[in-house]
Amino acid sequence: MKNSSNNYDVVIAGGGPAGTSAAIQLAMAGARVLLAEQKKFPRAKLCGEFISPECIEHFARLGVDQRMVEAGGTELCETVFYSRSGRKVGVPSEWFGGGKGMALGLSRAEMDARLLSRAREAGVRVMEETQAVGLLMKGKHVDGVRLKRNGEELEVGSLAVIDATGRSRSLARRTERASSKSVRRRSAPLVAFKAHLENSGGDPRSCEIYFYLGGYGGLNSIEGGLSNLCFIVSASDVRAHGGDAGLVMRSVVMKNQRAAEALSGARVSSEWLAVALESFGRGILIPASGIMAVGDAASFIDPFTGSGMLMALESGELAAQTITNNLTALRKDGSFDDLAREYRVRYDEIFGTRLRICSWLRRAAFVPRVAESMIFALGGSQRVRRMLARSTRRRTERASVGRSA
Repeated sequence: MKNSSNNYDVVIAGGGPAGTSAAIQLAMAGARVLLAEQKKFPRAKLCGEFISPECIEHFARLGVDQRMVEAGGTELCETVFYSRSGRKVGVPSEWFGGGKGMALGLSRAEMDARLLSRAREAGVRVMEETQAVGLLMKGKHVDGVRLKRNGEELEVGSLAVIDATGRSRSLARRTERASSKSVRRRSAPLVAFKAHLENSGGDPRSCEIYFYLGGYGGLNSIEGGLSNLCFIVSASDVRAHGGDAGLVMRSVVMKNQRAAEALSGARVSSEWLAVALESFGRGILIPASGIMAVGDAASFIDPFTGSGMLMALESGELAAQTITNNLTALRKDGSFDDLAREYRVRYDEIFGTRLRICSWLRRAAFVPRVAESMIFALGGSQRVRRMLARSTRRRTERASVGRSA
């Protein structure tokens, strides 16, 4: 029997926007929550650092909207897509809806630190520099998490576990390995890079998206007079350039005419971050009884849509709502079936359509000629552009989260 002092209603692995969103709202609803984060905040994170207008409404519900404004981010009024030849088409931020209709360029270091601080205020037990290294099992049911901190391991029991570890899906993968004798891992076909730049020539009020052979990249202003550059390229291009991110930027990304103009005089002011990308799209929402995935651990939506941060916050909120709706039953008999069923159904209702549309758009994004044709066609119809922009996100009314269980 586990020590009762190490028992929680929910244990969350991962302190990004999906994990902290779920943690804050669960704590506000009266749940006992532990959030374990591998790093010490603030820390850099590979991300486009584009916060769409709808996210501001989520920040307000979490009680951090004013803190985000005070962080000094840049208001972005438009997203402009550039084909390799320099042809462009714009999507005003107000088309996405939410708040004042302005997107925000803000570093993950600033945003995540403010969310984590708010989680502590809400009553969440936050453990930084703590890695989730395993799952506690009761038969085939996840009964808690094994944590490692300062070289020591700690077993923490819980009624539910949330994997918010991003694309690594470090906890979900453990259940998949346990259920399969051999899990074949293919080489990741893509690599993403990110760095902060000084003196970029991008429009400071726009998020610029560049398409080129085998990938795409984005540039937008953030706080402190810096710009964030994040781009995706083929793994073969990375190997061909010896893994040198700066060389890949100059040789691949800057084949886009607008990217060459914007980046030619820029200077890298941070370390390059890199990560291999295996796939986009939907993952396994309930890897096993007792555990659910949120954020990129549940689905990785294409960054060019500008809705990745929104999906992280939305999925964290959805997980919190679903657990809260079923918390009484969980505390009574530990039954997870109804919770899992509700989460799968509501997740598909909210995210299913946009993920399917993004899968279609992805095919165009990686082929310069097709991207060129799409940008040309979309440039002639504001109505179609607006409809397509809205299809990559879905604004939903927030279901009420129970305040007692």
